[in-house]
Amino acid sequence: MAKRESNFVNMVVTLFLVTAIASFTLATVYNLTAEPIAQAREAKRQAAISQVVPDFNQLETQMFLPPGGGDSLEFNFAYKDGEMVGVAINTYTNRGYSGEITAMVGLDPQGTIIDVVHLQHAETPGLGDKIQKDKSDWSDQFIGMDPSVNNIRVKQDNGDIDAITAATITARAYCDAIQRAYDTYKKHFLSEQQKQEEDPVL
Repeated sequence: MAKRESNFVNMVVTLFLVTAIASFTLATVYNLTAEPIAQAREAKRQAAISQVVPDFNQLETQMFLPPGGGDSLEFNFAYKDGEMVGVAINTYTNRGYSGEITAMVGLDPQGTIIDVVHLQHAETPGLGDKIQKDKSDWSDQFIGMDPSVNNIRVKQDNGDIDAITAATITARAYCDAIQRAYDTYKKHFLSEQQKQEEDPVL
């Protein structure tokens, strides 16, 4: 009986030591990699902002809730010599084939799309990853579109956007993220006259 108790105690002690060592190792690795990962993410964010708005020398960041609820969107207002030249909006959708897609959408002060670039996704390689500019020029079709005039949906849904072959779900999701960015900008920043022109029933 004493031997069984001794074996049980040894097992518990061994399990505790293994768990403690594993936890310490994971914590150490996390602490060593957290800062480089954060720096890489910030560098990617800054590069995306520069890609979707004109040259600027001042940047102001604010958070705004999209209409209909959901997580706040990060608005990066770009100024050149005191004049706003565009806003880079960090937007998202949860409708991707493999989950969340995040993107940076650049709008000019009137709400026209300057450019869009993906930030993160887990879409299928060779199909959904064509939202990336280094994979295809698919996302270039958004450049110059005015969401108050153009329908930011895929053509299968009576919109103006060509879908990605064999990855329509991803294309729909990307459109959803871009529309969310525009709708939030419209809610908070477009003039009442512009809103009336776009939605005469208001």
